[in-house]
Amino acid sequence: MLKTGILNPQINSLLSRVRHTNTLVIADRGFPFWPMIETVDLSLVDDVPTILVVLAAIRQNFQTGKVWMAQEFLQQNSLKTRSAFAAALRGIELKHEPHIKFKKRIPHAIGLIRTGDTTQFANVILESA
Repeated sequence: MLKTGILNPQINSLLSRVRHTNTLVIADRGFPFWPMIETVDLSLVDDVPTILVVLAAIRQNFQTGKVWMAQEFLQQNSLKTRSAFAAALRGIELKHEPHIKFKKRIPHAIGLIRTGDTTQFANVILESA
């Protein structure tokens, strides 16, 4: 029985199958469903859990080389929110691109973790190092 780290068996299974340069999406509550991508739905109620909570848990055992986010995130969110994401992603190459281009990366992901996050355009694509 696991005592520490991520306890969710679906997330553990998903993470164990991500290899070098594969991608993983952590998405908000309104992110579209992609039938061809394994989805682990953690959403409970608004903002439970948040993308930042899931990201913090995953970063403990997931080697991330790059992260993509939508450019719209920068325009739609407060300095406080942008700073919280910057801190959570510190040490990782972060690229912002138009949301339309961002979504074109999704079909290539190994999996998607859906959260209850309500932060505008806060979705992230993590590329394993």
